Amino acid sequence: MAVLTAAVAVSRRLPPAAFVLVAALSLAAAPALFTVSYGPALGVCALLLGLRAGRARPAVLCFAAVGCAGTARIVLTGVDPAPEWLVMTGTLLFGCVFPWLGGRYWRQSREPAEAGWLRAARLEDEAALAEERARLRERARLQVAPGLGDEHRAAAAGLRAAAADATDRLHRIIGVLREDDEAAPLSPAGETLEQLVARAAESGLPVRWEPGGRAPAADPHAAGPGEVAERLLHRVAREALTNAARHAPGAPVVVAVTGHAAGTSVTVTNGRPAQDASRPPGGGTGLLGLRAAVTSVGGEFEAGAHGEGFRVRAYVPGQPVAVRPVRPARAPFSHARRRVAAGLGAAAGVGVVLVGAAFGWYAYVETHSVLEPAAYAELRVGAPAAEAERVLPGRDVNDPPEERAPAPPAGADCRYYRASGELFVSVAHFRLCFDGGRLVAKDVVPGAGLSGEGREEHEEFAR
Repeated sequence: MAVLTAAVAVSRRLPPAAFVLVAALSLAAAPALFTVSYGPALGVCALLLGLRAGRARPAVLCFAAVGCAGTARIVLTGVDPAPEWLVMTGTLLFGCVFPWLGGRYWRQSREPAEAGWLRAARLEDEAALAEERARLRERARLQVAPGLGDEHRAAAAGLRAAAADATDRLHRIIGVLREDDEAAPLSPAGETLEQLVARAAESGLPVRWEPGGRAPAADPHAAGPGEVAERLLHRVAREALTNAARHAPGAPVVVAVTGHAAGTSVTVTNGRPAQDASRPPGGGTGLLGLRAAVTSVGGEFEAGAHGEGFRVRAYVPGQPVAVRPVRPARAPFSHARRRVAAGLGAAAGVGVVLVGAAFGWYAYVETHSVLEPAAYAELRVGAPAAEAERVLPGRDVNDPPEERAPAPPAGADCRYYRASGELFVSVAHFRLCFDGGRLVAKDVVPGAGLSGEGREEHEEFAR
């Protein structure tokens, strides 16, 4: 309990140290690392190691150190090295490496969404500051002298308010139509609508791309209307996706783009939010600016409640925007997620190879150390060792059951052989002791749990 308490205390600031503490506790309890008492704690610490540690190198070093320490302990103190090493390898892979990879995947899936929200908040603050400066400059330009009468003051106040509103509206329209004037563009230059949707999906927004009918191919020599239309539709989709992420977190979003003969329309619809959140108001400042921008080029703009969610639709006339029809797809993996998925696949492949190799070696050793009962019965005490060697298998067992065997003759060299080739069960063993080039003793060692009557049955079987 003291060691587990210490591991919990340092798990947030030093996750590798917490994992090493629990792994050391598990190795102390069992050379094969697997224990019912500490197995869950080992998996949890491995998960936290992947979730909280920024780099992979410390975790890899921890796993390598635990594997080496476990192998050394099995070789030095293990009763049956091959099966115990097999169990340790499986525990290290499935109880440590897999939870760690799951934690890293969890961590890397959250980072893009958090970074996107921080960037959006910073850009909003910068935009609000720029708007406030424009208002202050315009209103300062319209200040009146203190000696005017009340009638002139009222007229000047009305004029100030109208001018401020007009300036504010014009500022938003220009901000929509002229991305070059933005201090920090929200999207990469030349980004298409489909790329915008893919980028939003990578940041964690549950969005689906649904292109409609194929639009007529754009004329590469035409300039002006097509470029403005594509940029304006991009701004509409971007504003709608931002509102959906802010006001309806967790709600599914569908972006539908349809090309027509005389223009292109984009519709962004979000469903009911996963948690209670306020809907974006139909008259919000961002949507008002987009409405003014779309109508100024002769288009149509709609924004309002739709079912249990919200819908924004804009139609922009002019040269159609080419829409490439694609199948609706799930949110694509980011590069970090692909690396973690590749790591999971590689770890699974290595685990299968290691487990298969360990099982193959264990089966080979166990089946090549079997002395047939009939051959054992033919051996006679006092026979020359060379005569006995002719019927003995090529290997003797590596993990002899010495604790169940009777006391050996003094000074004799005793060897143990399996009585059958069964795997993963305790079987009877034959012990042959040689001294001075002759067989001086032969004994039957029953399997674990067999004594007395069971020993007699084995001896009778051997005879």
